Amino acid sequence: MKIKNNNEQEVEQFIQGRQRLYQSLGLRKDALMNLLDAISSNRDANTVVKLSLNPLFKLKYQSIYRAIADFSKAGKKKSKIQNKAEIFNLILESIPENNQRKFHLFGLDVTPNSRQFSPTVSDKSFIHQPNSIKGNKPINIGHAYSWLCYLPEKVPNCDASWTIPLSVERVSSEEKDVSVAHKQINKVFTDSLLFKAILSVIVVDCLYSQKDFIGKQVLNQDRVVVTRVRSNRIFYRPFVRDSSELKSGHPRWYGDKFELKDSTSWHPPDDLIQTNLTTKRGKLLNVKIKGWNNMLMRGTKEHKLHDYPFTLLQITITDQEGNSVWKPMWLIAIGKRRQDLTLLEIYQSYRQRFDLEHFFRFGKQRLLMNDYLTSDTSYEENWMNLILIAYIQLWNARNLAVCLPRPWEKYLPNFREGKITPSAVQRDFSRIISTIGINSHSPKPRGFSSGRKKGEIQVKRPRYQVIKKNQKCQQNS
Repeated sequence: MKIKNNNEQEVEQFIQGRQRLYQSLGLRKDALMNLLDAISSNRDANTVVKLSLNPLFKLKYQSIYRAIADFSKAGKKKSKIQNKAEIFNLILESIPENNQRKFHLFGLDVTPNSRQFSPTVSDKSFIHQPNSIKGNKPINIGHAYSWLCYLPEKVPNCDASWTIPLSVERVSSEEKDVSVAHKQINKVFTDSLLFKAILSVIVVDCLYSQKDFIGKQVLNQDRVVVTRVRSNRIFYRPFVRDSSELKSGHPRWYGDKFELKDSTSWHPPDDLIQTNLTTKRGKLLNVKIKGWNNMLMRGTKEHKLHDYPFTLLQITITDQEGNSVWKPMWLIAIGKRRQDLTLLEIYQSYRQRFDLEHFFRFGKQRLLMNDYLTSDTSYEENWMNLILIAYIQLWNARNLAVCLPRPWEKYLPNFREGKITPSAVQRDFSRIISTIGINSHSPKPRGFSSGRKKGEIQVKRPRYQVIKKNQKCQQNS
């Protein structure tokens, strides 16, 4: 069996990448490699233990839990930090070069992991989780994980929603989402020379439009933050001092108000762009983008945002009859190099942020992201990092995969046009690995365990209370 219509160089790069990944793992390399292949090729398992039934997993089911527990432990020849650095470098090498885009694009978001029925799990808190039942509050109990992903440039005639996850960190009860996100960004940009001295755009939702996050990101000259803002925000025009006024006293920074919900406070936009948008169903929509330059927001003593003007955008989408399709969306682009981006580039960058939502849905439905129900929080963090690596395997194998539609899917647009999505690669991943060979060694039985000693008493796990995060964050601040 041969891999169809692929360059031999791409096949060789994929094989070398897997060999380097195998060497970068710490303890239980064989079990971890089998587990990663089972996750990447999963088609039937709906629980973690059922991954042991995957043909690519050659060990017994007990090895799954041992491999997850020892994932963060160092091997005999390398330290834990060296293993993490090698894996991170492998992820960076999978980032393709931009052909037309003149900047790097990153997406940042938090996703919940519900553990409301796990009393022995530590550091649980109230987390935000959308609820489909109208009237219910969008909250739950468990952990939240912050994901920082690279958003690759879109390939012409292909709208597959791919992301390249770079970092995942659990948001503890003592931290805020924005503080964890700031640490992730600093670590990724510090450890990588790929993103230095090049314009980097970070697209985020309303959660990150607060001053604690923006005030730290604007300090970097080569970084621009594009964030959505709520429609009730109030911004300001820069104050222009009259030459006849006295210059004594504290200088005035803010001019007239710009209330997003009050159109009478708006001044004429500095830029206006009109373009078209075609949905996946072929519906043509009209897009109007208005831009106001050099707008200001109030800062704090720690974050003096009056020194950092931003570009404010209003996006209105209508159909061919002129009827509004959605509510107007407000975006801001803040950073010293924000003027290097056009209004259309800012809007298109934010639209690509929704690829993160597809990544979370795929991870939870197909990669069992939230299905590892352990009582040890550190093991849960290990599992999230394994999901990250398994998804990177699918990304690296996208050029080696072929579409394998089910009989009732042959007429769907994605399969008819041959678009390689993460789901399509996952279906063909088992064939790819069977063709190129498995990196791990064959299992060697080690006999039977001696088990517990006679008379040994098992200590019950402690029960933990749910932490009210807002109160704890205020006490620590």
